[in-house]
Amino acid sequence: MKLAIVILNWNGQKFLEKFLPSLIKYNEDYAEIIIADNASMDNSIDFLKENYPQIKLIQNESNGGFSKGYNDALSQIDAQYYCLLNSDIEVDKNWIDPVIKLMDSDENIAVCQPKIRSYHEPEKFEYAGAAGGFIDKYGYPFCRGRMFMNLEVDEGQYDNVEEIFWGTGACMFVRADLYQKHGGLDNSFFAHMEEIDFCWRMKNLGYKIMYCPQSTVYHIGGGTLPKKSARKTFLNFRNNMLLLYKNLPSKKLTWVFTVRFFLDIIAAVRFLFDSGFADFKAVFKAHIEFHKMKKHYVEYRKTAKHNNVSKIYQKNLVVSYYFRGIKKFSDIKNKDFS
Repeated sequence: MKLAIVILNWNGQKFLEKFLPSLIKYNEDYAEIIIADNASMDNSIDFLKENYPQIKLIQNESNGGFSKGYNDALSQIDAQYYCLLNSDIEVDKNWIDPVIKLMDSDENIAVCQPKIRSYHEPEKFEYAGAAGGFIDKYGYPFCRGRMFMNLEVDEGQYDNVEEIFWGTGACMFVRADLYQKHGGLDNSFFAHMEEIDFCWRMKNLGYKIMYCPQSTVYHIGGGTLPKKSARKTFLNFRNNMLLLYKNLPSKKLTWVFTVRFFLDIIAAVRFLFDSGFADFKAVFKAHIEFHKMKKHYVEYRKTAKHNNVSKIYQKNLVVSYYFRGIKKFSDIKNKDFS
């Protein structure tokens, strides 16, 4: 098939009930909708079999997280393109064609994301992707339309097709042959930042990651893990260090990790005062777990390409946001990107 739209479901019956009708309504003839269930414990399977018997269902044997869940399912699907779509997303009409046409126009495009707006505040961009993802030189991710928790109103300021650094896993169109050839998402990540790692690996290989504003979807966010949880804090910090270790050139590793160690201590202290001991502890637990896992990537680093890729913000996002008054992506000067 041309396109496989694959929803990874875990205990998401309420989202399937809410969003499958619009997904079916605004689907294209060349696309097939597939549900990959990650060993749900709710009534998702029975609901799908009873109400949507026409939708292909893949049942993973266990919940291996976002990464392994998709890898297990996509290995069973033959398509030119995959769309990894969160279950808590509402699609709009004409959300598929503009992305596929853009990817068809350039074989060097590995990943493309649409515009991500908030389901609850549709005039605003949504945290997980907004108008395309970027990263600073110390590994802090941000988006056009989202700096930390500052979400911009969409006034058409990012309505240009643009090469970006990473595309959101909430709605990520990816060339299937590249996904399979290069190992897909990293199972070790479980969830969070695995899409940034995949996009960075693609950029290290010379491929493009693109943003297509002619396509818009609406995301609730926090559908699997709450937006504030110690588990999420742990995964974000651990996985951020993993993706830096996997993808940075060797000459940058020591300096970046030295700076990040001190920045993470500051973040942990702030967590202690703002959200409690659980998040504070999660930061240090993440560092311990990263150092245990790092040894498994030593051989990977010996053979992987580590190019000085484009679209990396060459300053410290934390300093820029809190001390230089940069609250929007449009405040950043082009010369500050690699």
